[in-house]
Amino acid sequence: MTQGALPLVRFPLRFSPLFIAIAATVAPAAHAADDSNAEGFIEGSSLNLNARNYYMNRNRLQQTDDNIEWGQGFLGLFESGYTQGTVGFGVDAHAMLGLKLDGGGGTDNSSILPVSDGNGKAPGSFSTAGGTLKMRAFDTELKAGDLFLTNPVIAGGETRMLPQTFRGVSLTNHSFDGWMIEGGQASFTKPYNQSGHTRIGTSYGSLADGDESRHLNWAGVAWSGLPGLTSSLYASELKDIWNQYYYDLDYTYALNDLVSLNPGLHAYHTQDTGNALLGNIDNNTYSLHFTVGVGNHSVTAAYQRVNGNTPFDYISQGDSVYLDNSQQYSDFNGPNERSWKLKYAYDFVGLGLPGLTSAVSYSKGELDLTKVDPDSPGYASWYSADGKNARHWERDIDLKYVVQGGKAKNLALRLQWATNRGGNGYGALDQDTDEYRVIVDYPLNVF
Repeated sequence: MTQGALPLVRFPLRFSPLFIAIAATVAPAAHAADDSNAEGFIEGSSLNLNARNYYMNRNRLQQTDDNIEWGQGFLGLFESGYTQGTVGFGVDAHAMLGLKLDGGGGTDNSSILPVSDGNGKAPGSFSTAGGTLKMRAFDTELKAGDLFLTNPVIAGGETRMLPQTFRGVSLTNHSFDGWMIEGGQASFTKPYNQSGHTRIGTSYGSLADGDESRHLNWAGVAWSGLPGLTSSLYASELKDIWNQYYYDLDYTYALNDLVSLNPGLHAYHTQDTGNALLGNIDNNTYSLHFTVGVGNHSVTAAYQRVNGNTPFDYISQGDSVYLDNSQQYSDFNGPNERSWKLKYAYDFVGLGLPGLTSAVSYSKGELDLTKVDPDSPGYASWYSADGKNARHWERDIDLKYVVQGGKAKNLALRLQWATNRGGNGYGALDQDTDEYRVIVDYPLNVF
């Protein structure tokens, strides 16, 4: 973030789930839920299934072997209602199964299937299951167990065949109209291409053997009190690695029934903390976007800036990168990187084809890799003596169709294509890549 553009207050982050629970549940009794309207443990239950077929082909132009994998994933999610009374109890459970349809002989490691054991072939299948105990009192919900989380500082990755989950505790409160308060702690994660749990790592930093963060704490508040206007503020601590703070502001204004305007801001500040296992971090990153919608068309222009000699980093495999220029292949988040994006989207309902949507975009970034500390314990791999004016660009095409009715209702087919090219020392960081994805989702609501 540029100096003076949007000051972010730095403060030590020390909180626990108990503190969050006490703070978040303070609410007027007038906001208490009407227990007589509670659906009940059985009556409020649901079971949803999703079958996802996923093909990924990463054609790395400077390498002999590409990363090509194809798999079939199954996810079953049961969510109970709550028992009657002032304090209600419930349970959630899920099970996942991934099957390898193709991938091996040196084409593994695309991130769809588990990493091979050295023979170049991923296992034929992998699976996992988990459960969550939950409690609700008034407008507050407490969960403990295996969690599906989605917020700007800890969001499970859902862009692969199976989703990522976290093991810990979370609390959410909706006592005040237009406000949502949440917080919690997660100690382990189940990556989207593995069966077992690991400690929470980072996407771009390299921890030394034996080093790990013991847990991630987070707390945040989201507000949507005015039509078209939303804002949120979050803070997190990845123990012995970083404190991270996030703020966003988004506004959609309808000029008339045809034209709308949508400006928005996302901003992160990341600072090393504790034992600083990844070394010194002092990173301000922000993105700005402006979208003009005209009927079924929309055009978006975005600018993103990383101020810091380390990349903007986030948790491993997570989707907690709420930045406008985070694309299919690159996040445009390198040290001292400036990037621009132009995107056009069209909804084919305007041509009488409801359910068919498309988007094309072009992004370009410039970064200085010479300022990276070559002795950094976590980010030395980003250093490039030839990368003072490193550059790269990405072109993305996204086409999706969702069946609108009949027995196959909600079945979705998505085609994605990304082309990324670099120069001026960028090749020391990443290689030229063409990436293709074909994703088929078939969700089924059992009850």
